Amino acid sequence: QVQLVESGGGLVQPGGSLRLSCAASGGISSINAMGWYRQVPGKQRELVAAITSDGITNYADSVKGRFTISRDNAKNTVYLQMNSLKPEDTAVYYCNAAVTVVVGTYPRNYWGQGTQVTVSS
Repeated sequence: QVQLVESGGGLVQPGGSLRLSCAASGGISSINAMGWYRQVPGKQRELVAAITSDGITNYADSVKGRFTISRDNAKNTVYLQMNSLKPEDTAVYYCNAAVTVVVGTYPRNYWGQGTQVTVSS
């Protein structure tokens, strides 16, 4: 059973930094795109950043220049380095991965359990 386990959330002051990690495990053949989404109460989950298996990245306009996504394919892990954090970055952050379990089949989307990031003084 594929699992995504996130870590690194917490409380930080405005202007501070946090690094999120998400490790995928459990019968994985390959992982295509990996990404981070966030959600606040009453709003839809939104894409923060994504990265392909080849390292091509995509960012939401609101985080460009402040957040950096990276991945370690050998460890099936994706990271999100968040700098210059703002109160509006406060949300639950979810990891997402498109995982192929059986070679020759289509990848399926998996989600982590979410980690709270709170930016407040």
